[in-house]
Amino acid sequence: MAEDESIEEILDTIGDQHARRVLAAISRQPHSAKELAETCDLSLPTVYRRIELLDEYDLITDRTLIADDGNHYKVYESNFESTVISLEDEEYKVRIYREENLPDRFSQLWDELNPE
Repeated sequence: MAEDESIEEILDTIGDQHARRVLAAISRQPHSAKELAETCDLSLPTVYRRIELLDEYDLITDRTLIADDGNHYKVYESNFESTVISLEDEEYKVRIYREENLPDRFSQLWDELNPE
């Protein structure tokens, strides 16, 4: 989760209509920037700006794939399952829930139980 001083920026990011469209598209399946531009009816520069913004707050991940012609390209996918925004004591709280990778979680627990 990002530091408290960036909560406002996270809310601004989630509040951005284009960022929400990009997130909605990649929550269903990974997309390249070109596919996102077509799916979301946005210009490629707009897509790249939103990808950069979403990546800044660790809301997306990317993978590099190789096309049939040998060129490399990235596909983007959502890096969380849900977000809860609450107002407590006149202060906004943002909680991002991520799907944990079970083998990674087991390794982490094992390491914690068996310190060297």
